[in-house]
Amino acid sequence: MSDAEQGMVEEFLEEIDPIVFAFGALLTAGVIVGFFVNQALVTETIGTLYEWVVTYLNWALLVIVFLIVLFLLFLIVGPWGKIKMGDSDPEYSFLSYFAMLYSAGFAAGVVFWGPTEALFYYDNPSPLFGIEGGTSEAVPYAIQQTLFHWALPQLAVFTIMGLAISYFAYNYEGVPLRVSSALTPILGKENLDGPAAKVVDILAVFATIGGVATSLGFIGSQFIAGLNYQWGIDLGNVGILLVVTTMTLLFTISMVLGVDRGIRRLSNFNMILFVILMVATFILGPTLFLLLLGSQAMGGMIADFTSMSLYTGTGSDGGTGWMNSWTVFYWAWALSWSPFAGLFIARISKGRTVREVAFTGIGATSAATIPWFTVVGGTALQYHHTGVADFSPVINNFTPEISGFILFDAFPLGTVFMIAFMILVTTFFITSADSSTLAVSMMTTGGKARPSTINRVFWGVVLGLTAAILMILGGEGGTSALQDAVIITGAPFAFVCFAAMLSLIKDFGSSYGRVLLQDETVLVGSSRKAETESPPGSGGPVESDDD
Repeated sequence: MSDAEQGMVEEFLEEIDPIVFAFGALLTAGVIVGFFVNQALVTETIGTLYEWVVTYLNWALLVIVFLIVLFLLFLIVGPWGKIKMGDSDPEYSFLSYFAMLYSAGFAAGVVFWGPTEALFYYDNPSPLFGIEGGTSEAVPYAIQQTLFHWALPQLAVFTIMGLAISYFAYNYEGVPLRVSSALTPILGKENLDGPAAKVVDILAVFATIGGVATSLGFIGSQFIAGLNYQWGIDLGNVGILLVVTTMTLLFTISMVLGVDRGIRRLSNFNMILFVILMVATFILGPTLFLLLLGSQAMGGMIADFTSMSLYTGTGSDGGTGWMNSWTVFYWAWALSWSPFAGLFIARISKGRTVREVAFTGIGATSAATIPWFTVVGGTALQYHHTGVADFSPVINNFTPEISGFILFDAFPLGTVFMIAFMILVTTFFITSADSSTLAVSMMTTGGKARPSTINRVFWGVVLGLTAAILMILGGEGGTSALQDAVIITGAPFAFVCFAAMLSLIKDFGSSYGRVLLQDETVLVGSSRKAETESPPGSGGPVESDDD
């Protein structure tokens, strides 16, 4: 072994947190091995736990996510927004910062579900609205529901974790960049290496690997489905391994190049291609219809936001089941991503204000997401409703990975659009895997901002291998089972995110002044000390006359 290689190994061994690294790796490996040893038993156990979570904790997820959205909106307009993360200047321009934040995982799901999700709500609308599926009336509600699921709430759980981690890491001496740091006021600064903090960080590693690998399995399946749909290329299991291995190699190269040369440049490319594809769809699609549809759906989402956020399905036939299958699933899945996304947001947010982070996290990203789902999803809906394109195989067989190819096949130069779509899917796959692997590497080093190359490559291989296995097992229920496992792991992070929000409120209130209550507000009883009693009949304190 050369001196350089020896130095890399020594750096890796010195930087890792042995407890978090070992338990995170073992938990991930345990799930993979469990599927191979006794897949039926593991699937059944996970399914039972999943049912318990969505039966008893669904309301909690809805309430917590709603409160986090309200808090972030307040930070954007309120006095706490001027608080800064550290005392240095931002490392990246605002556009690069936004592109990295958007591309760091969330956008991969946006691209995948863009032409698909509204079709399912069109066919089976939320019972909250009381409308019949497959009708003209269901079209705007389908887009409205999609915008609700992909705009503010999912983004909010990423942003609150990013805010909490970055604030305590950059404004408190000796607080590392890791997930447990978001709970600094609750755990105590002196206990960030204690058992409770370790548990939070271990679950964060496991949740990130499970959540991101499942999502990357979806993105990879879309790439493979495109090859099969357009050119009849059936890759099989060997081909799946080959595709995912190639993608793993690409995102590992990007990751080793670092945030500035790797993730930043690729994120900027992603956003340019994202906008080009969206604008082209808007021009070639039913343009006027999309303008009318977007206006109505946006207005409906704003008007119905509270009722949609807190809808539990009580009192309506199948309402709770619908809500569990969609809203609760999305919130829990987003929560399983919150440790990785939050840590990555914290990594790139040094020098920015609370208002900038909150606005970019839920405002600017929503401004990019809403047009995409309106244009791409609205075009697919209109084409299906009017018979221009047939999305029945997607709806009937639940095969969302082929929707984009059916949509763009109906366009002039459809093959060009499909290739651009597949490139976009692939590059978002790379940036998602790149940023999530960096975040896991940071988690397992106790918060080191620039982990060693060996550490990053190790977790990149684990992530790619997990995604490949899930895609292979997907035909036998493997992907579905791990999605359930992601829900189980994501649900506890609802309470971690809630605790992170309370940590920020506590610290902001004590350091920068309370907003709602005075520092010495008394809720019960007198707010003043008892005054010296006046003599009977005096009618109150007697004013002295010094004249």
